Amino acid sequence: MRAKKHLGQNFLRSKTVLEDILEAAELTGKDIVVEIGPGEGFLTSGLLEKAGRVIAIEKDIGLAAFLKEKFAPEIKIKKLILVEGDIRNLNFSNYKLKTINYKLISNIPYYLTGEILRTFLQSKYQPSMAVLMLQKEVAERIVARNGKESILSVSVKAYGKPKIVRKVPKGNFSPVPKVDSAILKIGNISKNFFRGFSEKKFFEIVRLGFAHKRKKLLSNLAQKFGAGETESLFNKISLNENTRAEDVPLGRWREIAKKA
Repeated sequence: MRAKKHLGQNFLRSKTVLEDILEAAELTGKDIVVEIGPGEGFLTSGLLEKAGRVIAIEKDIGLAAFLKEKFAPEIKIKKLILVEGDIRNLNFSNYKLKTINYKLISNIPYYLTGEILRTFLQSKYQPSMAVLMLQKEVAERIVARNGKESILSVSVKAYGKPKIVRKVPKGNFSPVPKVDSAILKIGNISKNFFRGFSEKKFFEIVRLGFAHKRKKLLSNLAQKFGAGETESLFNKISLNENTRAEDVPLGRWREIAKKA
Protein backbone atom coordinates (compact mmCIF):
# COMPACT_ATOMS: atom_id res chain seq x y z
CA MET A 1 0.00 0.00 0.00
CA ARG A 2 1.22 3.51 -0.81
CA ALA A 3 1.27 5.93 2.12
CA LYS A 4 -0.84 9.07 1.79
CA LYS A 5 1.00 12.19 2.88
CA HIS A 6 -2.16 14.20 3.59
CA LEU A 7 -3.21 11.58 6.15
CA GLY A 8 0.17 11.67 7.88
CA GLN A 9 0.91 8.04 7.04
CA ASN A 10 4.39 6.74 7.90
CA PHE A 11 4.39 2.98 8.40
CA LEU A 12 6.54 1.47 11.15
CA ARG A 13 8.93 -1.22 9.88
CA SER A 14 11.09 -2.09 12.89
CA LYS A 15 10.34 -5.28 14.84
CA THR A 16 12.53 -4.05 17.69
CA VAL A 17 10.50 -0.86 18.05
CA LEU A 18 7.30 -2.90 17.82
CA GLU A 19 8.48 -5.10 20.68
CA ASP A 20 9.31 -2.02 22.75
CA ILE A 21 5.79 -0.66 22.23
CA LEU A 22 4.22 -3.96 23.26
CA GLU A 23 6.45 -4.27 26.32
CA ALA A 24 5.59 -0.72 27.42
CA ALA A 25 1.88 -1.48 27.04
CA GLU A 26 2.06 -4.37 29.54
CA LEU A 27 -0.67 -6.23 27.66
CA THR A 28 -2.53 -9.30 28.89
CA GLY A 29 -5.17 -11.46 27.28
CA LYS A 30 -7.84 -9.51 29.19
CA ASP A 31 -6.93 -6.13 27.70
CA ILE A 32 -9.03 -4.19 25.21
CA VAL A 33 -6.90 -1.98 22.94
CA VAL A 34 -7.89 0.98 20.79
CA GLU A 35 -5.54 1.60 17.87
CA ILE A 36 -5.74 4.75 15.75
CA GLY A 37 -4.56 4.50 12.15
CA PRO A 38 -3.49 0.84 11.93
CA GLY A 39 -2.16 1.41 8.40
CA GLU A 40 -0.91 -1.89 7.00
CA GLY A 41 -1.47 -3.66 10.32
CA PHE A 42 2.15 -3.99 11.46
CA LEU A 43 1.40 -2.92 15.03
CA THR A 44 -2.07 -4.47 14.85
CA SER A 45 -0.57 -7.94 14.40
CA GLY A 46 1.45 -7.56 17.59
CA LEU A 47 -1.51 -6.20 19.51
CA LEU A 48 -3.69 -9.13 18.43
CA GLU A 49 -1.10 -11.58 19.73
CA LYS A 50 -0.98 -9.96 23.17
CA ALA A 51 -4.40 -8.42 23.84
CA GLY A 52 -7.87 -9.85 24.20
CA ARG A 53 -9.46 -7.57 21.63
CA VAL A 54 -8.39 -4.72 19.37
CA ILE A 55 -10.60 -1.89 18.12
CA ALA A 56 -8.79 -0.32 15.17
CA ILE A 57 -9.97 2.92 13.55
CA GLU A 58 -8.80 3.52 9.96
CA LYS A 59 -9.83 6.54 7.90
CA ASP A 60 -8.19 5.42 4.64
CA ILE A 61 -10.77 3.44 2.63
CA GLY A 62 -8.12 1.54 0.69
CA LEU A 63 -6.23 0.52 3.80
CA ALA A 64 -9.46 -0.48 5.54
CA ALA A 65 -10.22 -2.86 2.66
CA PHE A 66 -6.67 -4.24 2.86
CA LEU A 67 -7.01 -4.80 6.63
CA LYS A 68 -10.36 -6.55 6.20
CA GLU A 69 -8.69 -9.13 3.99
CA LYS A 70 -5.49 -9.42 6.03
CA PHE A 71 -7.28 -9.94 9.33
CA ALA A 72 -10.43 -11.69 8.09
CA PRO A 73 -10.13 -14.56 10.65
CA GLU A 74 -9.67 -12.17 13.58
CA ILE A 75 -12.54 -9.99 12.39
CA LYS A 76 -14.79 -13.04 12.05
CA ILE A 77 -14.33 -14.04 15.68
CA LYS A 78 -14.50 -10.37 16.77
CA LYS A 79 -11.00 -10.35 18.19
CA LEU A 80 -10.47 -7.39 15.86
CA ILE A 81 -13.15 -4.76 15.38
CA LEU A 82 -12.24 -2.65 12.35
CA VAL A 83 -13.89 0.76 12.29
CA GLU A 84 -13.83 2.70 9.02
CA GLY A 85 -13.85 6.40 9.77
CA ASP A 86 -12.21 9.41 11.37
CA ILE A 87 -11.08 9.07 14.98
CA ARG A 88 -12.45 12.56 15.60
CA ASN A 89 -15.95 11.19 15.01
CA LEU A 90 -15.61 8.15 17.26
CA ASN A 91 -18.68 7.43 19.37
CA PHE A 92 -17.29 5.84 22.51
CA SER A 93 -20.64 4.34 23.49
CA ASN A 94 -20.84 2.31 20.26
CA TYR A 95 -17.93 0.15 21.43
CA LYS A 96 -18.76 0.02 25.15
CA LEU A 97 -15.64 2.05 25.93
CA LYS A 98 -17.58 3.83 28.66
CA THR A 99 -18.07 0.61 30.60
CA ILE A 100 -14.69 -1.13 30.17
CA ASN A 101 -11.06 -0.44 30.87
CA TYR A 102 -9.05 -0.12 27.70
CA LYS A 103 -5.61 0.98 26.54
CA LEU A 104 -4.83 3.39 23.70
CA ILE A 105 -1.84 2.10 21.71
CA SER A 106 -1.06 3.69 18.37
CA ASN A 107 1.38 5.10 15.86
CA ILE A 108 -0.78 8.18 15.43
CA PRO A 109 -0.89 10.72 12.59
CA TYR A 110 1.33 13.46 13.97
CA TYR A 111 -0.85 16.31 12.72
CA LEU A 112 -3.62 15.03 15.01
CA THR A 113 -1.48 14.63 18.14
CA GLY A 114 -3.01 17.46 20.16
CA GLU A 115 -6.55 16.62 19.16
CA ILE A 116 -6.13 12.92 19.95
CA LEU A 117 -4.64 13.66 23.37
CA ARG A 118 -7.49 16.03 24.20
CA THR A 119 -10.16 13.64 22.93
CA PHE A 120 -9.01 10.68 25.00
CA LEU A 121 -7.58 12.33 28.12
CA GLN A 122 -10.52 14.70 28.65
CA SER A 123 -13.15 12.11 27.79
CA LYS A 124 -15.49 10.63 30.39
CA TYR A 125 -14.27 7.31 29.04
CA GLN A 126 -10.51 7.63 29.42
CA PRO A 127 -8.09 4.81 28.64
CA SER A 128 -6.22 3.40 31.64
CA MET A 129 -2.96 3.83 29.74
CA ALA A 130 -1.71 5.27 26.45
CA VAL A 131 1.38 4.23 24.50
CA LEU A 132 1.80 6.49 21.49
CA MET A 133 4.35 7.08 18.76
CA LEU A 134 4.80 10.85 18.57
CA GLN A 135 7.16 13.33 16.99
CA LYS A 136 10.24 13.37 19.26
CA GLU A 137 10.12 17.10 19.92
CA VAL A 138 6.47 16.88 20.97
CA ALA A 139 7.17 13.97 23.31
CA GLU A 140 10.04 15.91 24.87
CA ARG A 141 7.79 18.92 25.32
CA ILE A 142 5.17 16.80 27.07
CA VAL A 143 7.63 15.47 29.65
CA ALA A 144 9.25 18.94 29.86
CA ARG A 145 12.68 17.47 29.28
CA ASN A 146 14.24 20.96 29.23
CA GLY A 147 12.65 21.80 32.57
CA LYS A 148 10.17 24.20 30.98
CA GLU A 149 6.46 23.47 31.13
CA SER A 150 3.90 24.25 28.42
CA ILE A 151 0.13 24.09 28.08
CA LEU A 152 0.64 20.66 26.49
CA SER A 153 2.84 19.27 29.26
CA VAL A 154 0.63 20.59 32.07
CA SER A 155 -2.49 19.27 30.32
CA VAL A 156 -1.12 15.75 29.91
CA LYS A 157 0.37 15.59 33.41
CA ALA A 158 -2.98 16.58 34.92
CA TYR A 159 -4.41 13.30 33.65
CA GLY A 160 -1.51 10.87 33.90
CA LYS A 161 2.21 10.24 34.20
CA PRO A 162 4.04 10.68 30.87
CA LYS A 163 7.48 9.26 30.18
CA ILE A 164 9.52 8.67 27.06
CA VAL A 165 10.11 4.95 26.55
CA ARG A 166 12.65 5.44 23.77
CA LYS A 167 13.54 7.57 20.80
CA VAL A 168 12.82 6.17 17.35
CA PRO A 169 15.01 7.43 14.47
CA LYS A 170 13.13 8.31 11.28
CA GLY A 171 14.77 5.44 9.35
CA ASN A 172 12.44 3.00 11.12
CA PHE A 173 9.50 4.18 9.01
CA SER A 174 8.41 3.97 5.41
CA PRO A 175 8.21 6.42 3.82
CA VAL A 176 10.95 8.04 5.89
CA PRO A 177 9.53 11.12 7.67
CA LYS A 178 11.41 14.39 8.06
CA VAL A 179 11.62 14.09 11.86
CA ASP A 180 12.61 11.54 14.48
CA SER A 181 9.94 10.05 16.71
CA ALA A 182 9.61 8.76 20.25
CA ILE A 183 7.41 6.30 22.11
CA LEU A 184 5.51 8.12 24.84
CA LYS A 185 3.81 6.20 27.63
CA ILE A 186 1.13 7.87 29.75
CA GLY A 187 0.33 5.74 32.77
CA ASN A 188 -2.19 5.97 35.62
CA ILE A 189 -4.67 7.95 33.55
CA SER A 190 -7.59 9.34 35.58
CA LYS A 191 -9.32 12.55 36.63
CA ASN A 192 -8.34 12.23 40.27
CA PHE A 193 -6.26 15.40 39.99
CA PHE A 194 -9.45 17.45 39.66
CA ARG A 195 -11.15 16.25 42.82
CA GLY A 196 -12.46 19.24 44.73
CA PHE A 197 -12.25 21.83 41.97
CA SER A 198 -13.31 22.54 38.40
CA GLU A 199 -11.51 20.89 35.49
CA LYS A 200 -12.85 23.62 33.21
CA LYS A 201 -11.64 26.41 35.48
CA PHE A 202 -8.21 24.80 35.78
CA PHE A 203 -7.63 24.86 32.02
CA GLU A 204 -9.01 28.38 31.67
CA ILE A 205 -6.37 29.55 34.15
CA VAL A 206 -3.58 27.53 32.54
CA ARG A 207 -4.40 28.93 29.09
CA LEU A 208 -4.53 32.44 30.53
CA GLY A 209 -1.20 31.91 32.27
CA PHE A 210 0.49 30.92 29.03
CA ALA A 211 -1.32 33.53 26.91
CA HIS A 212 1.72 35.80 26.58
CA LYS A 213 4.91 33.78 27.00
CA ARG A 214 7.18 36.79 27.43
CA LYS A 215 5.08 38.19 30.26
CA LYS A 216 5.28 37.11 33.87
CA LEU A 217 2.51 34.86 35.15
CA LEU A 218 1.31 37.60 37.47
CA SER A 219 0.73 39.96 34.54
CA ASN A 220 -1.14 37.33 32.54
CA LEU A 221 -3.47 36.37 35.39
CA ALA A 222 -4.04 40.00 36.36
CA GLN A 223 -5.88 40.49 33.07
CA LYS A 224 -8.74 38.43 34.51
CA PHE A 225 -8.46 38.81 38.28
CA GLY A 226 -6.94 42.29 38.59
CA ALA A 227 -3.48 43.20 39.83
CA GLY A 228 -4.39 43.48 43.51
CA GLU A 229 -6.22 40.15 43.76
CA THR A 230 -3.52 38.36 41.78
CA GLU A 231 -0.75 39.73 44.02
CA SER A 232 -2.75 38.63 47.05
CA LEU A 233 -3.15 35.16 45.57
CA PHE A 234 0.59 34.87 44.94
CA ASN A 235 1.28 35.87 48.54
CA LYS A 236 -1.19 33.27 49.87
CA ILE A 237 0.53 30.42 48.04
CA SER A 238 4.05 31.85 48.42
CA LEU A 239 4.64 32.18 44.68
CA ASN A 240 7.29 34.63 43.51
CA GLU A 241 5.80 37.54 41.57
CA ASN A 242 8.54 37.23 38.92
CA THR A 243 7.58 33.65 38.08
CA ARG A 244 6.77 32.78 34.47
CA ALA A 245 4.18 30.19 33.46
CA GLU A 246 6.80 27.81 32.05
CA ASP A 247 8.45 27.57 35.49
CA VAL A 248 5.28 26.57 37.35
CA PRO A 249 4.97 22.82 38.08
CA LEU A 250 1.65 21.00 37.94
CA GLY A 251 0.98 21.08 41.67
CA ARG A 252 1.35 24.85 41.81
CA TRP A 253 -1.16 25.28 38.98
CA ARG A 254 -3.58 23.28 41.11
CA GLU A 255 -3.04 25.66 44.04
CA ILE A 256 -3.66 28.65 41.78
CA ALA A 257 -6.85 27.17 40.33
CA LYS A 258 -8.27 26.22 43.73
CA LYS A 259 -7.69 29.63 45.29
CA ALA A 260 -8.32 31.93 42.30
